[in-house]
Amino acid sequence: MKQIISEVARKCRAEMQEVEIMPDHIHLVVEVDPQYGIHRLVRQMKGVSSHILRQEFQHLRTRLPTLWTNSYFVATVGGAPLAILKQYVENQKNV
Repeated sequence: MKQIISEVARKCRAEMQEVEIMPDHIHLVVEVDPQYGIHRLVRQMKGVSSHILRQEFQHLRTRLPTLWTNSYFVATVGGAPLAILKQYVENQKNV
C-alpha cells in the first residue's frame, strides 16, 4: 500500500513526508500544490490503490462493495514543525 500511494504522490507531484498504514485507515503527511488540490490527490490515491489491490487480491473483488469510502479528513498544519507531525503519525501505530 505504501508503494502504491507513494507512486501516486510522485506522479501527482506531491511530496510524501510520512505515512502510517492502519487496519482501517491511513495517516499521511503530504505536501501538495494547492493548484492541484488535496481532493484530487486523495481521489487518485483511493482510485489507483483500489484498482491495483482488487487486481492483485481476487477476494477483494467479491468480499467488499468498495475498498474506500468517499470520506477523508484533511487538516493544514501551518507552522507546526514537520518533526512533530512525523512523530504523531509514527505513534499512531501504538494507539
